Amino acid sequence: MKTFYIETFGCQMNFHDSEKVAGTLAALGYREAGRPEEADLILYNTCSIREKAEQKVFSRLAQLRGRAAEGKRLAVLGCVAQQEGLRIFERAPQVDLVCGSASYRRLPELLTRLEAGERRLAGLELLGEDAFETPLVRRDNPYRAYITIIEGCDKSCAYCVVPFTRGPERSRTSAAVMEEARRLAGEGYTEIQLLGQNVTSYRDPSPARWDFVTLLARVAELDGIRRVRFMTSHPRDFVREIVEAIDSNDRLCNHVHLPVQSGSSRILRRMERLYDRDEYLERIRWLKQARRRIAITTDIIVGFPGETERDFEETLELLDEVEYDALFSFKYSPRPNTAALTLDGQVPEEEKGRRLTILQEKQRSIQLRRNARLVGEHQEVLVERYNSATGQWVGHSAENRTVNFSSPGGPADDLAGRYVRVRVTRAGANSLVGEWCRDPERT
Repeated sequence: MKTFYIETFGCQMNFHDSEKVAGTLAALGYREAGRPEEADLILYNTCSIREKAEQKVFSRLAQLRGRAAEGKRLAVLGCVAQQEGLRIFERAPQVDLVCGSASYRRLPELLTRLEAGERRLAGLELLGEDAFETPLVRRDNPYRAYITIIEGCDKSCAYCVVPFTRGPERSRTSAAVMEEARRLAGEGYTEIQLLGQNVTSYRDPSPARWDFVTLLARVAELDGIRRVRFMTSHPRDFVREIVEAIDSNDRLCNHVHLPVQSGSSRILRRMERLYDRDEYLERIRWLKQARRRIAITTDIIVGFPGETERDFEETLELLDEVEYDALFSFKYSPRPNTAALTLDGQVPEEEKGRRLTILQEKQRSIQLRRNARLVGEHQEVLVERYNSATGQWVGHSAENRTVNFSSPGGPADDLAGRYVRVRVTRAGANSLVGEWCRDPERT
């Protein structure tokens, strides 16, 4: 039997794309191998948002030169494939196939040609009209399922390569989204996560003309669906009605990921983010004034060209003002085709590293403090698995906090896939620890 191995880099959209690729390969008779050495076909689904992620891919490819690559076919998928295109064959001659995310429906054709002996094949369409509707998806989580509702980006952030690798925004029809959500509910999935580079920019292209808030509410109405999440929101397109929807419907998870990137209005202008600090904080006030407690997470870039010490201090002050529940932080890295390449005031790498360390240490203390407030509370947790190494169950709350908890019977309690009440007994910076509270009506 033919075998494949796929490694995924980057965001949740990439992981969902890998589910689509894996499902397609399974339908073609491939079996997934546990290690690259055991596979006939090795695929790297790539991310080019950060230079480090791109370097990892080429490092993997360098390890598969010469004898290590004999008898194997190598494929580079995703954003680096779209960004570098045919240049990948020059940089890594052992690669047989490059394919961007808009071309995954062509994989059966491209793989058939590879098996017939062709090499250096490419699928690099940027605006594939049927990119959403990859018919075969292997779901890697048995309880939470992803649905892509919008692809691409119409913003022009100075640091971001997404418009060049994913193309302009294209929303999926509301009918197609609802059909997939109903099917997933029928298959037993109880949590749906709606995905898009700018998910709150969703605009139904069909005559129904649903906006994002309408779509969110309709998915949450489906029988069998217990939780609905979404990611990622651009602050410019984040409207108050989203908060009102979360406040009025307990099926909508009370967690919002709202990337700010910098706490300095001057740097936000240089980044071309389309909002300033005050406009961003207005959205934070909407979230904090909600009836329900809404967890807020964000992304921050340090060391963007022109960032002074004062600009950086304004970012640290923003952390104190907002008190994020979690933070994804990065050093600025130059990306191809982006406007930031021409900006003056490049920040030395050593200084970027210093600022990143300070930022992360401050955020860690904030998370410790915020999570400590939850000790004694009861959290509803969707249980995902049992960790035999720690003797604890692992799951996530509606606020997207990782919760590790014990139960009297351990693995014999068979809690995976259930919604259970957990009393929090201890808190760390990145997770909560607790005990299962038996409550038959909530499981």
